[in-house]
Amino acid sequence: MNNLIEELKQLIITSLDLEDVTPADIDPQAPLFGDGLGLDSIDALELGVAVQKKYHVKLDASSADTRQHFHSVANLAKFIESQRST
Repeated sequence: MNNLIEELKQLIITSLDLEDVTPADIDPQAPLFGDGLGLDSIDALELGVAVQKKYHVKLDASSADTRQHFHSVANLAKFIESQRST
């Protein structure tokens, strides 16, 4: 799972074009939105598309579960892992 977490950190940086942010700067447990990494709703859409393309997972933007999956890098990694095993 550590490899997936590192992949996700890099995906966040590249898909959102975050300058001056390295994977080491992203705490896997920290919130991606608001106080954590500070992403906004536009970032959420872009990140959702990038995750769907790279990992071939299905996301429902209006689902409360999806919001929980995108809470942190660690949550997102757990979600992707669970989808891979189904």
